[in-house]
Amino acid sequence: MRKGLFFLLAISLMASVQTKADEGMWLLSLVGKLNIQQMQSMGLKLDADQIYHVNHSSLKDAVVALDYGSCTAEIVSPDGLLLTNHHCGFDDIQKHSTLEHDYLKDGFWAKSKDQELPNPGKTVTFLIRMEDVTDKVLKEVTDTTSAASRQEKIQKAISALEKEAKGNSSYDVRIRPLFEGNVYFLFVTETFRDIRLVGTPPQSIGKFGGETDNWMWPRHTGDFSMFRIYCSPDGKPADYAKNNVPYHPKHYLPVSIKGVGMEDYAMIIGYPGRTNRYVTSFGVKYTTDVTNAIRIKVREARLNIIKDYMALGEKNRLQYASKFAGSSNYYKYSIGENAGLSALKVLDQKQSIEKEFTAWVNADQSRKVKYGKVLQDISDAYRSLDDKVASEYSREVFFGGPEVIRYAFGAMGLARDLESGDKARIATSVEKVKSSVAEFYRDFDTGTDEKIAAVLFKMYADNVAAKYHPTFMAGVSEKNKGDFGPFVKKMYKKSIFRDQKSFEAFLKNPTAKGLLKDPVYSAVLSITETMKVIGQDMRANTATLDNSRRLFVAGLLEMNKGKMIAYPDANSTMRLTYGKVGDYDPRDGVHYKFFTTLKGYEEKGIAGDADFDYPQHLIDLLHAKNYGPYADADGTLHTCFTTNNDITGGNSGSPVINGKGELIGIAFDGNWEAMSGNIAFEPNLQKCINVDIRFVLWIIDVYAGAKNLVDEMTIVR
Repeated sequence: MRKGLFFLLAISLMASVQTKADEGMWLLSLVGKLNIQQMQSMGLKLDADQIYHVNHSSLKDAVVALDYGSCTAEIVSPDGLLLTNHHCGFDDIQKHSTLEHDYLKDGFWAKSKDQELPNPGKTVTFLIRMEDVTDKVLKEVTDTTSAASRQEKIQKAISALEKEAKGNSSYDVRIRPLFEGNVYFLFVTETFRDIRLVGTPPQSIGKFGGETDNWMWPRHTGDFSMFRIYCSPDGKPADYAKNNVPYHPKHYLPVSIKGVGMEDYAMIIGYPGRTNRYVTSFGVKYTTDVTNAIRIKVREARLNIIKDYMALGEKNRLQYASKFAGSSNYYKYSIGENAGLSALKVLDQKQSIEKEFTAWVNADQSRKVKYGKVLQDISDAYRSLDDKVASEYSREVFFGGPEVIRYAFGAMGLARDLESGDKARIATSVEKVKSSVAEFYRDFDTGTDEKIAAVLFKMYADNVAAKYHPTFMAGVSEKNKGDFGPFVKKMYKKSIFRDQKSFEAFLKNPTAKGLLKDPVYSAVLSITETMKVIGQDMRANTATLDNSRRLFVAGLLEMNKGKMIAYPDANSTMRLTYGKVGDYDPRDGVHYKFFTTLKGYEEKGIAGDADFDYPQHLIDLLHAKNYGPYADADGTLHTCFTTNNDITGGNSGSPVINGKGELIGIAFDGNWEAMSGNIAFEPNLQKCINVDIRFVLWIIDVYAGAKNLVDEMTIVR
């Protein structure tokens, strides 16, 4: 099937079948063609142009990608005030926290704009427009074009189109593949770089339940934080400067405190990271047996070491709180995903689809020519696992394990400049490295990192084929009977990277020889060479695998014309999902209602507990029933609620919007019973967990007394 005809097929499927409202992450520019009638029948009061429009303001202009899509945020005031999740701002909050001003423990509220805190490196990105450019990208491609030639022609076309779309503007332009490379969309964006922390509840509210409650329902977590976008006086993106001013957006979301009820319409706009709904059974098995199994094993070992260090005192806890949270999130997710894929028999479902696909292909000679080898080629690509196992372990061990290794990678540019002998380049490079030193070592403990390195290096050596062992590992296992402890201890002791004092001393008089002889930097160089070998071996079958995946998806859609609804997998581009507020039955004899209340803090609370500690002030307000104007009609203060919206990682912080385009909540999690959702949506179980916007406002206004922030918003009563 040629070019744009593929996408027309996907659109045409909508006309013949009724889609499930809860499933699908839809491109906003196509909502008017694909979804708007059903959305309106469910309770939407807006038209498609009010959701997405290029020439006038729309909902898209109030939603931003936070930190290039790691999370989502929404604008809630004419002065660029942002709401997102607490866990999306956790790292920034932690960096501003000290023993004297522990914002993680106590919270932080700027009572005026001059108290707002800058966060170097933090960004928000606006979508300016999106456009289907499939025909232009695939103009020189035919069904007979080889995989290598196809990719070359596509990249050439993409480069030309991106250059043309950017012109002389300051916008960023990127063309992204959809449907495994059968469709291409162009995205034009604008990124702002002066983002300041405005407010955050204490961790005992913003992270209440901790890792115990992560991915679980019922929840009572006030998972939100507040930032503000600043720009140059002329309204353009700019680095932090004192004379920058609050950004005035094209659109911001009014905030409804009317509350939510069963079956209320709810839609979410955000930046979901990655789904793999079209993956084959071979890909499912790889996910469970390789990717997730390795992630669980490596992260569990690292987290146990960090947990022991954090238990030693408050300073230790502050140092590693963000690192622990970041690593544990997808550790637990991987456990849940494996359990969900098994419980829902997703592998069997995929194999059934593939059986049907094979029968459909074999029923027509032209289809046999085009699709006949697709599944076999995919199967063959997954059969050889040594390089893939090495890649997964290297990602977790070398890039997600000991921090000193990751930090030393950053010195590679300095090494090149030192070898050049160019004094100007060297001076610039040294200053660049110096700028990161204090921040890195502030939250670094050598002893903890040594323990992590010793355990994870051994894990890598024991589980990865010898041909993929970095040279620094050679002989260590045999010499020390498999114990990497003595080797690592010696490596750290002799390294300039072992602590801030040693590294700063080196930077005063840096030499290429000194850096190249350093044992940690030498290990980094050997890891780099190993990664090249792994990459070369993986690339040998990647082209075939990618092409086969593309053909499989094309065939699936052709086979199911008039039967299935086609929406592209998430890929960190702006999407919309729509559904309703509702409860669910997770297992026999158990019913979960769709909301929780403030009472849950007292019922779950354990004073001093890492996960379930709570502020006494919050309990005092509960007992006094001091809910301000934010109580529900039932007289309680609702904390969280569930909808059947289709979300994934990257949607954290996304706005939950009612039928009138008003903010009613902030999405922050999925539920444990449907952790298979990135691969297979489970309509009866999959839920999106959201913090009720009334609870958010109550924390800001009544609990924290930061009414100045609420006064900025347009409150709908």
